[in-house]
Amino acid sequence: MMRADVLIIGSGIAGLSVAIKVAERFPRRRVLVITKQESAESNTRYAQGGIAVVSDFERDSFEGHVSDTLEAGDGLCDADVVNHVVRQAPARLQELIDMGADFDREPTGELMLGREGGHKASRIIHSQDVTGLNISTALLEKVKTLPNVAVLSHHIAVDLIAEEVASAKGKVARGAYVLDLKENTIEKYQSLVTVVATGGIGQLYSTTTNPLIATGDGIAMAWRAGAQVANMEFIQFHPTALYDRGASPAFLISEAVRGQGAYLRNASGKRFMFQYHRDGELACRDVVSRAIASEIQASGHPCVYLDCTHIPEKELLSHFPNIYRKCLSKGIDITVDYIPVAPAAHYLCGGINVDRAGQTSVKNLYACGECSNTGLHGANRLASNSLLEAIVYAHACFEDIEKTIGCLALPALSEEPERSFATMQVDSARIAEIKSQLQTLMTHNAGIVRTTRDMEHARNELAKLGNELGAGPNVFVPSAAWYELRNMITCAQLVIKQSLERKENKGGFFNRSLEVRELV
Repeated sequence: MMRADVLIIGSGIAGLSVAIKVAERFPRRRVLVITKQESAESNTRYAQGGIAVVSDFERDSFEGHVSDTLEAGDGLCDADVVNHVVRQAPARLQELIDMGADFDREPTGELMLGREGGHKASRIIHSQDVTGLNISTALLEKVKTLPNVAVLSHHIAVDLIAEEVASAKGKVARGAYVLDLKENTIEKYQSLVTVVATGGIGQLYSTTTNPLIATGDGIAMAWRAGAQVANMEFIQFHPTALYDRGASPAFLISEAVRGQGAYLRNASGKRFMFQYHRDGELACRDVVSRAIASEIQASGHPCVYLDCTHIPEKELLSHFPNIYRKCLSKGIDITVDYIPVAPAAHYLCGGINVDRAGQTSVKNLYACGECSNTGLHGANRLASNSLLEAIVYAHACFEDIEKTIGCLALPALSEEPERSFATMQVDSARIAEIKSQLQTLMTHNAGIVRTTRDMEHARNELAKLGNELGAGPNVFVPSAAWYELRNMITCAQLVIKQSLERKENKGGFFNRSLEVRELV
């Protein structure tokens, strides 16, 4: 049995921020971070745009950021949470800078500000077009300086340990069972506090901007442990992923490109966004994604195009060097060529329910980052509020841990029998087939536009896939792919279940069957 004071599952901006703060505040406490691949691989590193923070109070305000967030969330945000997060932003940004993160600045030394869809002011703090990568690198370098933090790469959490405790009037988190991918063994990791920071569920879809690790592990484990999960129906599709058939993950063409003035054109070369919304290309993501989907369906052409050719070349290359290089590698010179783009699954607006301290409904189990449901995003996330939410709620988790950890003690070695992790001996080829079936099923039946009939079909098919995965002889074969697929099926079932329960179209959720019923 492995022991730690604080066990953190996930090595993105949320998990690493908690680790750094706890380790610095309690140098005698052991903090353990586990991550499925290399420590640098996380959703954070793929975030291009930046962090939404009000810093220019002459042209912007907290009230403006709050208003834009509430409008994007389509009436389902928690207004108190939104106000709290927006006002916390400057302090949390400064902490990132103090930890070593570097952001683009004007010649005057002031932070350079960009604008993205849904924002009525320039408030995006960025580091060229690789903001997430630069933040992730800075935090990992900071972690290396802390002797009481250990980062275990190539370890995947299999299940959370949550025990019924009468005095707590419910379940209490005790750690997790973890598969060491190199040794192919499962160990029990016991902890005072467990933090889930595992990112989103993008891999449920055939086309996603998320890395291969985004299989919803934390959400599925928390659900099995008894934590409340909500708003799984609100999946944000980024409007402009590079259209490159078969590429996984899809390369993201940042919202900031449209913020810089790029146009969207259909297969005929015509701008079309003002037909759908008064803000044109700078409308919220759910609006732009549905508009693009509509144009693709009407034309039969697999993509639309992003036109940057009117933006001064020097400006374009200085702001988006990574996008320029990537497109050039595909034979597209963005200074003279249109960029083929199409929507891709990008961000989950719901997840594990947490309170203002980041606590889930299971005692001593915290969640932060994309896997959590804080109330900030409502039905549709405002661009660049994701990294903001991660740092604000990582800080909230830290503050609550700081107050309570002194009252906690590791329980005696459990008398419970060791868990059996026998799984069906399914060959890797069949696991890959089931995963592909699931992705196709979700793409066709739970995408940008859904119908009740399609989702009911998906519910039935997911049950069959789940039964196939779990049936058969119990043969002990620890397999990361098997556990990931189990989590994907669980998350897909939650998406479908909560989609069918929602009776009103909001933000990123659009059920055409409800629209027809409303018209009648």
